[in-house]
Amino acid sequence: MKKTIGKRCFIIAEAGVNHNGSTELAKKLIDVASESGADAVKFQTFKAENLVSKKAQKAEYQTQNMGTTESQFEIIKKLEIDEATHIELMAYAKKKNIMFLSTPFDHDSIDMLHNLGLEIFKIPSGEITNLPYLRHIASKNKKIILSTGMSNLSDIENALSIVLDSKLTRNDITILHANTMYPTPIEDVNLNAMLSIKSAFGCEVGYSDHTLGIEVDIAAVAMGASVIEKHFTLDNSMEGPDHKASLEPSELKEMVRSIRSIEKALGSFIKEASPSETPNIEVARKSIMTSRAIKKGELFSEDNLTIKRPGNGKSPMLWDAVIGTICARDYEEETLL
Repeated sequence: MKKTIGKRCFIIAEAGVNHNGSTELAKKLIDVASESGADAVKFQTFKAENLVSKKAQKAEYQTQNMGTTESQFEIIKKLEIDEATHIELMAYAKKKNIMFLSTPFDHDSIDMLHNLGLEIFKIPSGEITNLPYLRHIASKNKKIILSTGMSNLSDIENALSIVLDSKLTRNDITILHANTMYPTPIEDVNLNAMLSIKSAFGCEVGYSDHTLGIEVDIAAVAMGASVIEKHFTLDNSMEGPDHKASLEPSELKEMVRSIRSIEKALGSFIKEASPSETPNIEVARKSIMTSRAIKKGELFSEDNLTIKRPGNGKSPMLWDAVIGTICARDYEEETLL
């Protein structure tokens, strides 16, 4: 693990099912995630038989991206990753110095990932109303990232109460604001809801993004997101349910770069002159100086004093204290006091 949640924004490059069932493609996705500078690469773990009914309808975006020929079950079945492949991909991610994560969608997958030593469990939005699932995943006593797409505060509160009815505390849980439409219309993002979640539950918050582009992710970090999750692919023209709403490699790299820049820009809450601008104080500020020659014994007045640059003399904030005092020596025109 390169970094930990809570120290700086934890960036999850979401490979999801964009491996299209290919181990080699999955490894290439790990390469891209590692090269981008993301903290983790995340896949999805499920058994189609446990996840979806053979009669279940596809989501609208799945129909748009995959057509109407195959059922949701048939699509999902082709995207399963077995245990041996998980082990292979985890070892490869370790070699590439990036954390391996995967979202479990059923009880068997929770157990398998736990036994393989997964460090953090990600609960997808679709399971937030699944009490047995929530209870099972919380029993593993791992840190949890909870996505909240399609949810209101009541849904989140109910899920959180189940998860906290274990050994976990609020410090172990990060709640992600999310929208589950692929891609999410910009007018439906509602980033302010992330702040409402933080205020309501006192947990770390973040954002799981399905918009096109990277602007919303950067804004979320500026608003205090401690976790960003973003789908990526090798090529968003590839066939598959999620490719079209995913970043390509260069975009993922730019997102990570931009987030790290924004983190530097956020700085501290202390308002003071920065090291880079301190030299400008003398150049940009002004001082009290003479507007004409003054003889010793004269009174300083608005007639013989002025305020001009540079700023390395007596501050103009002392103007009232200087006016009316006696000049202790001779001064030439434009001489700092």
